Amino acid sequence: MIAVTESDRARGGAPFASVLIVDDHPLFCEALAMTLRTGLGVREVATAASLADGIVRLQALAAPDVVLLDLKLPDVEGLDGLVRLRRAADRVPVIVVSALSEDRLIAAVLRAGAAGFVPKHSQREVFVEALARVRAGFVYVPEGYIDPGTAADLDADAVIERMRSLTAQQGRILELVCEGKLNKQIAWDLDIAETTVKAHLTAILRKLRVQSRTQAVLVAQNARFASIVQP
Repeated sequence: MIAVTESDRARGGAPFASVLIVDDHPLFCEALAMTLRTGLGVREVATAASLADGIVRLQALAAPDVVLLDLKLPDVEGLDGLVRLRRAADRVPVIVVSALSEDRLIAAVLRAGAAGFVPKHSQREVFVEALARVRAGFVYVPEGYIDPGTAADLDADAVIERMRSLTAQQGRILELVCEGKLNKQIAWDLDIAETTVKAHLTAILRKLRVQSRTQAVLVAQNARFASIVQP
């Protein structure tokens, strides 16, 4: 579980005090409410079983710090619920929680103004991380998410230029990532500390302008990685 530190609080990452869950599954709401209370120290958790009820709660009560919204509600079709809730919530961030987690859906949700997206089947720790990151001012996307437009928007020269910005060691590490190896295995293969691997990976993601290992692999594959970076 991710703990919120004093440095997080200094950056605005302290726990949310109140959360509104808009979802028509009582058991899921109960489990999520418990996660928010125990994992992030949320003091007040309110629930609404429909979009209309959620909007009423937003208008009748003091605005919550964040709203967690299920896309599939009895009185909602498509992204209309998110658009309407965003309008009613004003500046309150809305995180979508959905059983559907295709990349195109996530991209559409983010374009519609959501502060993040969490697949409904995610582990407890993922929900804790998502809330903490949104509270700190970031947009949260699930691990493995790839913007459907990312690969298409990059021309070959741009991809190659990013790949060439990697150092020889970063190139070797990315090659091992492409082979599916974990940080511990990479550290063993290259005879370096696991913390060093993590530092290199952070630099690799920054240079490739991606957010996850999966995206880095995609860029590497598109750029014919083996022929660009010398071993």
